[in-house]
Amino acid sequence: MQVLGITMSLAGTLRRDVGSLSMAIAKPIVFVVDDDAWVRESLETLIQDEGWRSETFATAQEFLDRPRAFTPSCLVLDISLPGLNGLELQKRLAERTDMPIIFITGHGDIPMSVGAMKAGAVEFLTKPFNDEVLLTAIWQALERSRLALAREAEMQELRDHYASLTPRERDVMALVVSGLLNKQIAGELGIAESTVKAHRGQVMQKMKANSVADLVKMTARLHQSAATNHSMSSG
Repeated sequence: MQVLGITMSLAGTLRRDVGSLSMAIAKPIVFVVDDDAWVRESLETLIQDEGWRSETFATAQEFLDRPRAFTPSCLVLDISLPGLNGLELQKRLAERTDMPIIFITGHGDIPMSVGAMKAGAVEFLTKPFNDEVLLTAIWQALERSRLALAREAEMQELRDHYASLTPRERDVMALVVSGLLNKQIAGELGIAESTVKAHRGQVMQKMKANSVADLVKMTARLHQSAATNHSMSSG
């Protein structure tokens, strides 16, 4: 069992390392949603000249039908679109913090731009706009995307570590984090103190924690992540 555990742990580590490497070397994608074919073609050329990948769509629904990309990306989005408009699409993508949005419009107004920015847009540009202004916004958006993906990968690794704990190890971890000593934990769980020490060692190893302070921070992050996910799913 121990050999299997080590093998599975090594496989998981290799998988995560390969995933992180893939994200690091993957060419960023700039998505463009605009119903004007000339605008789509012009932006596609501009984006590709900068060395990024470009994918263009005429409608919001076409974009929504595309599978999610787990690589640094951003969305250059027109406000006025047939069917679902740009602001409505932004609301649909509220959970996609890894894909910042840059709005472009031929007839925007101040309340509209303020609303878009408050909802998390990187920039709100009125056509015709300067290419350099747009490219700067894209650079900022892609960097924000890269950081968001890195945070999520780190969070997923933490969830994986926690999932590897046995139910008893989770009980011990919770009591360790609450500040109890081994003797107190043993009394609380009705087990020998030596057994608590063994479980505690496994918890520290599996969670890759160097101290109780590390465990406390990890527990706080797991609780925060669970609360955020619950809020998003119920909202």
